[in-house]
Amino acid sequence: MNKISLAILAVCLFACNTAEKTPPEETKAINETKSVINTAGYTPTYSTSFEMGDNKHAEAILTLLKDWDNGNLEPSKTLFADSVSFFTSDGSLIAGTRDSAVANTQNFRNMFSDVKTTLHAVFPVKSTDKNEDWVCIWGTEVNTDKKGKVDSVVLQETWRFDKNGKINLLYQHSRPAKVQLMSK
Repeated sequence: MNKISLAILAVCLFACNTAEKTPPEETKAINETKSVINTAGYTPTYSTSFEMGDNKHAEAILTLLKDWDNGNLEPSKTLFADSVSFFTSDGSLIAGTRDSAVANTQNFRNMFSDVKTTLHAVFPVKSTDKNEDWVCIWGTEVNTDKKGKVDSVVLQETWRFDKNGKINLLYQHSRPAKVQLMSK
C-alpha cells in the first residue's frame, strides 16, 4: 500500500511541476507592439506602431531635467549626440553641434535664478516600424527670473534618441500654467 501511495504522490508532484507557467496578462501586454487599427481616415505621417521603450532613456531625461533645475547643464552634456535640434515651445529652433546647442540652452537657463519642475509623467516608447526611441514627459515648470518674477508653464516634451543612445531631437510644447487639475 505504501508503494502505491508513494507512486500516486510522485505522479501528483510531477504533474504539478510540469504545468505550463504563463506570465500574468499585465506582463504580456507590456511587451506587445500596439498599433492603431482604425485611424478614422487619418494617415499618420510618422507612425502608429509603438511599444514601451527602454527605461535607461527615461532615466537620462530625468538626469537632464535635474541638471536643468539645478542650473548647470554641463554634467548632462554627454547625453547629447554630436548634432542636435531643439524645437522649443516659443517657436525657436536651437540646432547645431552639441556644444553650441548646450551653450545656447545654458544661456537661456541662466536668465532664471530658480527653476522647479514638477513631473507628472515620464514614459519611454519605441516606434517599432521606424526603430526609434523616444521619451515623453509631462510636467509643470516654475521659473523665477533674476528680478524675482515667478512664472510657470505646463510642459509636454518629446525627446528622441539616436542609435547610440544619445539625445538628438526635442519637441517642446507648453502653455501658461493656471490651476492644474490632475486626477489621482
